[in-house]
Amino acid sequence: MRKLKLAIVSYINSLPLCWGFIQNRPKDRFELEFSPPALCADKIAAGSADIGLIPAIEYQRIPNLKIVPNLSVASKSSVRSVLLVSNVPWSRIRSVALDRSSRTSVILLRILLRMRFQLDPTLYSHEPDLASMLRRRDAALLIGDAALTADTAGLYRCDLAEAWREETGKPFVFAFWACRAESGLEDNSSFEESYRYGQAHLDDIVRQQSRQLRMPAEQVHSYLTRCIDYSLDEQNLNGLLHFYRLAREMKLIAESKPLQFVR
Repeated sequence: MRKLKLAIVSYINSLPLCWGFIQNRPKDRFELEFSPPALCADKIAAGSADIGLIPAIEYQRIPNLKIVPNLSVASKSSVRSVLLVSNVPWSRIRSVALDRSSRTSVILLRILLRMRFQLDPTLYSHEPDLASMLRRRDAALLIGDAALTADTAGLYRCDLAEAWREETGKPFVFAFWACRAESGLEDNSSFEESYRYGQAHLDDIVRQQSRQLRMPAEQVHSYLTRCIDYSLDEQNLNGLLHFYRLAREMKLIAESKPLQFVR
């Protein structure tokens, strides 16, 4: 039986979900590939990966996907790692440099700017370097590790998950595991086991990421335990469906197809 190709996001916020896979525990079942979020989705779309931790919006764009239940990368309040940073007040933003690894957060940004300020600025893809982004554009969208480590002193700063909660009263789901329907995945237990292993070894993740990102360990721990919610519970599903509805109503996606899960 062939190994399934598993596309894993290399950001800190995905590590508790992926730690069991990274430590090579189910090595007989999966072949791992590490990528930024957007590239994970591209690999799934192209068929070069069977399963991936994909940006939530990509479920609506890639045909014949099923969602691995119960797990996600979400936030029920502020997330700290999805930021709009600006040189100017929000109402004066006319151009935004986008972290090219982001897809879900781009749609979230467009929804929030329309809801709050009736704005639809021009968007430009960019490498995630804040100083360079803001030299060229009014504002910058940063996600993941780049957002966590960016120096935003003296700039306007908006946490998009927090803004979404203020506007809708709902949590926000940024990513989840999804598989191609033809992959033949029927047993979700490896994903649950990987997450449980990550939680059991959270101190190892914190130590590693504290060194790698040059952040105090207590900040890393707080981020992983207070800012990120790894469930795909009823509240998160409700927030996800609301996000899809708004994206469809604003014509930011062509359709809003129902959620289908691996059973």
